[in-house]
Amino acid sequence: MGLTGKLIAAIEFKAGGDVFHELIRHKPHHLSNITPEKIQGCDLHEGEFGHVGTIITWRYTHDGKEKKAKEVIQAINEERKLMEFKMLEGDLMELYKAFVITFHVETKNDIDLVTWTLEYEMLNEVVEHPLSLLSFFIDLTKDIETHHVGK
Repeated sequence: MGLTGKLIAAIEFKAGGDVFHELIRHKPHHLSNITPEKIQGCDLHEGEFGHVGTIITWRYTHDGKEKKAKEVIQAINEERKLMEFKMLEGDLMELYKAFVITFHVETKNDIDLVTWTLEYEMLNEVVEHPLSLLSFFIDLTKDIETHHVGK
């Protein structure tokens, strides 16, 4: 079994792709108000929200456990509404040598799709593929949509 993997999920987003991209890029600290059962905090360590090189620490609940993740924004593409986060420290790094989370928004036939991509290298063959984390991001996307469509 290989130690590297890539998981991808695309989810329809009815609140508008610009809304999603702007929220994650410029106001990620608002996520704890939108979905407090998943995201408890987003702290800026270095830089400025929405800029490459910015370092952020997340406090979140995944699989019923409180967790932390420290990551750096390593790429932003406005045209593709894309952001790429490289994990630096935290719970995931106890299981993975490398972990990169990317999202982008695309519009097909007037439907906005949020696509999450998880790319990772496991520390060993005992580590499972992060399917439940991909599910976490799908549910997070649905929570953001519900929050914005409900307004």
